[in-house]
Amino acid sequence: MKALVLEQQDKATLAEVKEIALPDMAAGDVRVDISWSGLNYKDALAITGKGKIIRQFPMVPGIDFAGHVSRSNDPRFSVGQSVILTGWGVGETHWGGLAEQACVKGDWLVALPEGLAARNAMIIGTAGFTAMLCVMALEEAGVTPESGTVVVTGASGGVGSTAVALLHTLGYTVAAVTGRGSTHDYLRKLGAGEILSRDDFAETRPLEKQLWAGAVDTVGDKVLAKLLAQTNYGGCVAACGLAGGFYLPTTVMPFILRNVRLQGVDSVSVPAERRAAVWERLLNTLPDDFYQQAATEITLEQAPAVAADFLNNKIQGRTLVKIGG
Repeated sequence: MKALVLEQQDKATLAEVKEIALPDMAAGDVRVDISWSGLNYKDALAITGKGKIIRQFPMVPGIDFAGHVSRSNDPRFSVGQSVILTGWGVGETHWGGLAEQACVKGDWLVALPEGLAARNAMIIGTAGFTAMLCVMALEEAGVTPESGTVVVTGASGGVGSTAVALLHTLGYTVAAVTGRGSTHDYLRKLGAGEILSRDDFAETRPLEKQLWAGAVDTVGDKVLAKLLAQTNYGGCVAACGLAGGFYLPTTVMPFILRNVRLQGVDSVSVPAERRAAVWERLLNTLPDDFYQQAATEITLEQAPAVAADFLNNKIQGRTLVKIGG
């Protein structure tokens, strides 16, 4: 099969499209012919070698994919069935989706919901899956459209842009935080009612004026600290990313004086039953026009160059990788 292969030479990561062979299938394994994959921030870190994502080489990156089953040693999946994979360390510790085929454990797969095209599933991808988990976390914390404005950081990226679209469709008033003026029209089309500059979140105090009923944060560090300081009494911040850093320079004051909840959101190891529920919510919530304005399509060969653009903050929305038919 053709795959984007990462290798290490003199401590540098080299990315090249090559012909390679998949390993033999074990009990419970499923082989998938991949139609579409995505390029995510984590993939970009792996491909460029800028982050310590890959621990063993060679590695095929790609943390998500959609396709159809070509062979199955798992009775839950049959040949020809359409499936999706996100998470489980695929593309990090196990060969991933930037290839024509993948051999993965059946436990990691979700059947493609009826009515959802494989291409649209990858427009959603890991980013959209994570965004829906964040929205559900806010709902489960009691944040409703009537509670007030929900703010989304890193709003131009895959998680942030999908979160904006989901929240708007569900009736929330949404404020979007971005560092790029060129994305303002795009964010307004997705449903942002207010757009704020990332520079406004550079400094914070332990407590600030209460502004947000809830938040979806993809950035971390000082941005997350400021969100906590500005969240309303009883509000919730769903934190799912660290694009700005993994430190959290905050105090206990938002938690003990305003009853603020900080809810961590992991999308890698979500149990199968909840995964299926998340995909059904995505199918039933995202409007049709979301799929027309939220994706850029590239080839497998273009992935290394586009990965560099990710780290230079030049990417808007989702990046799709077209692989098979």
